[in-house]
This record gives sequence, structure tokens and C-alpha cells, in this order.
Amino acid sequence: MNGLGTDGGGSTHDTVSSTHNTVSGDAVIVGPLLMAQHIEGIQLPPPPPDVPPSQGPMPSRVFVNRTKELADLRDAALSLAAGPEPGVVLVVGVGGVGKTQLVAQAVRRELHRLFPDGQLYVDLADHRRDGAVDIAAVLGEFLRALRVHKDYVPGGLAERTALFRSVAATLRLLVKVDNVQHAPEVRALVPPQGLLLATGRRVLPSLLMDGAVLIDVAPLDGAAGTELVRRWHADADEGTAADVVRLCAGHPLALRAALEWLAARPQLTLDDVVRDLTAGRYGTGDDGVREATGMAMGAGGGTEEGGVGEAVDTVLDSVVAGVSGHTRHLYDLLGVLPGTTATADLLTATGATQVDEGLGELLSCRLAVLVESSDRPRRYRLHDVVRAHARLRARALPEERRRAVLRRVVDFYADAAAHGDALVLGDRFRIQPPPVRPLSELAARGTLFTGRPDALEWLDAERVNFRAAVRAAADEGWYEDVWRLCESLWALYHSRKHLADCVESGLLAIEAAQHEARPDVEIRMRNQVARAAYELGDLDRAEVQLDAAADLLGLAGDPRLSGVVQESRGLIALARGRSEESPGAARERAEEARELFERALAANRAVPDPHGIVVQSYNVAQALVAGERWADALGVLDEAAETARTTGDEPMLPRIDLVRAQAFAGLGSLDRAVAAAGAAADAAAGLKQFAKLDQALELLTALADRAEDRPLRAACEAKLAALRRTMGLRPPAAPTA
Repeated sequence: MNGLGTDGGGSTHDTVSSTHNTVSGDAVIVGPLLMAQHIEGIQLPPPPPDVPPSQGPMPSRVFVNRTKELADLRDAALSLAAGPEPGVVLVVGVGGVGKTQLVAQAVRRELHRLFPDGQLYVDLADHRRDGAVDIAAVLGEFLRALRVHKDYVPGGLAERTALFRSVAATLRLLVKVDNVQHAPEVRALVPPQGLLLATGRRVLPSLLMDGAVLIDVAPLDGAAGTELVRRWHADADEGTAADVVRLCAGHPLALRAALEWLAARPQLTLDDVVRDLTAGRYGTGDDGVREATGMAMGAGGGTEEGGVGEAVDTVLDSVVAGVSGHTRHLYDLLGVLPGTTATADLLTATGATQVDEGLGELLSCRLAVLVESSDRPRRYRLHDVVRAHARLRARALPEERRRAVLRRVVDFYADAAAHGDALVLGDRFRIQPPPVRPLSELAARGTLFTGRPDALEWLDAERVNFRAAVRAAADEGWYEDVWRLCESLWALYHSRKHLADCVESGLLAIEAAQHEARPDVEIRMRNQVARAAYELGDLDRAEVQLDAAADLLGLAGDPRLSGVVQESRGLIALARGRSEESPGAARERAEEARELFERALAANRAVPDPHGIVVQSYNVAQALVAGERWADALGVLDEAAETARTTGDEPMLPRIDLVRAQAFAGLGSLDRAVAAAGAAADAAAGLKQFAKLDQALELLTALADRAEDRPLRAACEAKLAALRRTMGLRPPAAPTA
């Protein structure tokens, strides 16, 4: 079972005792002063380094002209930063014209001084699917960059938006956003104080009506382009340099690619570049390719964009034709890959040879760039204009070869996700068998990841590529791979709260299960979609999925599938009960939840699944507490704790003790409630379950307040404040006594 429940609450009144008795769960009742001292002694992790984030592409050392654009950008930023409200600057130009570099130069030269609390960066192309951006995922990255612990980042967009505004409320931040297509994408990411610099390929009139300042970036004129060429190639004849600028339509990306290619071939001259570009002999001969590349350059597909696109296409054809054979093969592979970034491990898995040498040549030609990544492997990507060119080239590949590459990509990600899932979530219920290939075979050198934290970081860094791999597998009709990937990715989606991704991929997996006539898989996938919807607060959508899953239970053999569905139904019943205004209605919901959890418990006992038994017993106890059946809850919790200790299921013990504390409080035994909550705090701190530690401390604070125990309350408040400072902010709502 997934073992991912919520904590209920209960309340009553009494005074605290000072006896010293053992409470079930090995919690020991101590005097108020000793408990206060014990709480003061709980060790917290050291806070992260207090270093402002500095994200985004680095500025180039060679940068010419753009004097007017830099001045306009500086003046706009200074004016907006001086005002009481946050500001927005929109930098517009065709793809690859240098918008991102213009922003990087302006920040390095002057603007960084205006924003001492840091710079955040995102390329929305990495978060866009079907034309829409996953803003919740972007805000999650921003929050973690601002040192908010991952356990404290909520799942929903509204909650993340509110959290971002709270964390950034007193910070002078610069937010840099590339590839903006729609005004709402910008509005959601504007910091409460500071400035947002957005780049895009078209003007957004509604954003200008909001007060955004527009900076237009055109291709370089003849004089500026010639100066740039002669900076890179000092002995270039002025006339020849001007010819190169003309043939590249003044496009900085095309100029740089052409000159980088020449720099790697000292036996050639700039005249050779002019001759080859004039002849156009490396062109694909496909007018559709040239037209599509031109349209990729800009939003409107007008004459200027089309002309620039044709020039860039010609340059890229020449550069790619001039690289070594294995590098050209690697470039074509990158055009086939469904995602946006690649590692050497993935490229090796697709059958590429001399990967390091090929990547080095692509980097030196400026066809590929290194990207920031929180995990160990280096990641590479093509500039979006270059990627469009590579993907259009890939259309000319034989269909059999293209599918073979995709097949290897999907196999790589399916096996890697399965290994990551096993490390992150351990021995949980899974339908798919373990991967045949060991983890060591998936890496070109060493292993992809070692241990739970490393695996989770790797999965998160590959999130966009996983999403693309699921879609590619669905498009190719590889249905088993679709649901295998989605089942494994629950480890990522739930741990990092990528709930929109979970819904999107889960719906594809449901279709895949139907194609394969696998009711067991369909139940599993519908339950995952339901759990994501539940965490997003969309209970109606969750119930629709669970109703459809329940209709299939008669066709499934493993009783745990019934258990996961009943568990999810029980969680929804508890959530609805918390929103009931009538105490009687709330108790009815709690009883409904208890019955559902009892069925889930019976399903796990039938296997038997020890972890599932512990989780569902814990859930039953939550429902009993919500229904004010305190003594009954304690009996269930004692049995669950014993099973957890016997089977080594230590992570469940803090959860069990938190509910036990609520049950004791409901019975009026505040001394035992304090002891159980203290045990939960100890266990959570030892296991680094910081959100649970937060809940335990908040519950202890409430208990101390009711008992009028000022030393304990002061100790809990101080420790809670220290924990939240260390974690970056307060976590989701905790239970109350």
C-alpha cells in the first residue's frame, strides 16, 4: 500500500499529571519541566547556507552593440524597481536573436545590485505541454531555490502561489523567465517585491496594458554584426565579415555557430565560410524544412522571421555537415529524443558511440549547451532554434531507425524509473516485475544514482523527459511501457508533489491499460489519478476515478487493488468530514471512512502485506479519532505500532504516535497525550521527517496551552520557530489537540 494518509484531530479538557508511567508505544510520561528540557534538546539539522540564489545563463565575454537595448533595459529596471509595486519588462525578438544574453549582460553589468536577495530563472519551454505551462511546477522550483525544504512545498497551485508570495514578501528578487507565450504565465511568477524580466517571440498586448515595459531586440545591423565577427576573427577582412553577416541575416546564433565552426578548422578562412553559405550546398533541399525552421524563429512567420530562419537554417546545415561523422550522428539522435535535455548515459543507451567527443564538438560549435541541474550527471540541450532544426532533420531518417532510437529511450527510462522507485519507496505493492537490467548497466560510467535522496534528485531532474517519454510510448502504441513508467513515477510525483504530471501521465496509462485489457493496471492507474486529484483538493474528480476503478475490482485478482481503492475512498470521506459543519454529519463521515479503511485492512491481511496492514490500521485509527471513539483508536494503534516495530516499518511510528496523542487528548489524559506527542517528535527528528516533527511540536504546543504548562509551551514554540527557520517556512496545516 502507499501508506500516505492524513492526520485527524480531536479535543477535550483536563489537567496534566506529573506521574511517571509507560505509555503504549514506549512513550514515557515525565514531569512538565523534564518534557520541556527534552524538547529543547531535540537536534535540528543545520540550516542551508544563507546564499541568495543566482540562477540563469551566464553572460558571454564577447558582446557587442545592443547599446540602446541595454540602456532601455537598465532605465526600465531602475524606474520599475524604484516604485512601490513589482514591475515587468518584456524583451521580444525572433528565436536566437540574443534576448537571453541581453538580459544576462544587463544583470551582470548593473541590475544585480538592485536585487540583493537573489535571481530566479526558468525556461518555460521545459514546463510547457499542449501549449500550457505547469506553473505549479515552476513555483515549486522557485520555493526550493529560496531554501524552502521539499517537505514543506504544498501540492496545489493556489497553495504554492500563496507560499511563494509569503516567502518572497520581504525579498528584493529578480525573476528571469524565458520563452513566455501568454500573459498569465508572467503574472503568476511576478515577485511581490522586485522585477520580472521576461523574454518571448511576440508582443503580449495585455501585459503592456498592465504596465509592462517593452524592449524590442532586432537582428544585428551590418556594422554591429561586422564588429562581432571581427571580435571573434580578428584578422577578418571587413568586406568578407560583412558578407558573413548578410548571409546570416544578422542573426547572432547563426553568426556564432558559423565562426565557432571556423575556429575549430584553422586550415580554413572566412572566405570558405562565405563560399559555402553562398552555395548553400549543405542545405536539405526540403523547402518545408526551411519554412518550418523560419516559423520556429518567430511568432508571426512574417517576411523578416522567414528570412532570418532561412539564413539560420543554411548556417546550421553547413555547421552540421562539417562536424565529424559520430558528432553528426549524435546531433541526429538529439533530434529524435522526445525530451528537452540529455545525459551521456541516455545517449549511450540509444546506441551512440564516442559520446563525450561528440558532445564536446557540439558544445564547441555552440549547437549544444550545458544546463543547470541539481543532480550529478551533466545535462545537455540544444538551443530551441537548433532543436527545431535537428528535429526537422530527423524527419528524413528512416522510420525504422527513428523507432529503434525511441525504443531504446523508452526502455532506458522505464528501467531507470523502476530502480528509482524501488530506492525511494522501498518494498511497496507494485504490479510490474522488477527491471531485468541492473542499475549499473544503465550508466556509461558508475551508476545513475545511489540511495534514496540521490535517486529522487535524478528522477526530478529528468521529470520533463519522463513526461515526453510517456507520450512518445503512447503515440507508438507501446502500452506496457506507458503504464510501467507511470506506476514507477508515483515515487517522484508524490514525493515532489508534481500532481499535474501525475494526472496527465495517469490518464495516458488508463488508456494504455484499456488497450491491453489489463483491469488490474487500470485500477492502479485510476487510483493514482484519484490520489493526485485528492491532494489537489478536487474530491469530485477523485471520486469519479475511484468509481470507475471500483467497477473493475471483480476482474482483478490481487486483493491489494481493492485495498488501495478503499483507502483512497476513506481519505476522501475523512476530508469531507472535516468540512462538515454539523458534528453529527462529521461523525457519519468518520464512520464511513472507518468502514472503508477496515475493508482496505482486510485486503492487506489477505495477502498478507505487513506495511499495508500497518498503514490501514493507522488509517482506521484516524477515522476512529475523527469519530471521537478514542479508546477504540488506542487499541488499533497499539497493534499497528507492534507490527511496525516487528517488521522494521520505522517511518510509520511518528504517524502512529501523533494519532495516539490525539486519542489520549480526547480521553482527557493530557499527560499521556504529551508523552505520545513527545515520542512522535523524537522519532520524526531521528528519521528526518521534518513535516511530522513540525506537526508533533505544534500539537505539543496546543497540549501545553490547554494544560497551562508555560515552560513546555515556551520550549515547543522556540523549537518550532527554529525548525521553521531551518526549513524555510511553515508546512501544511497540522493537527490540533
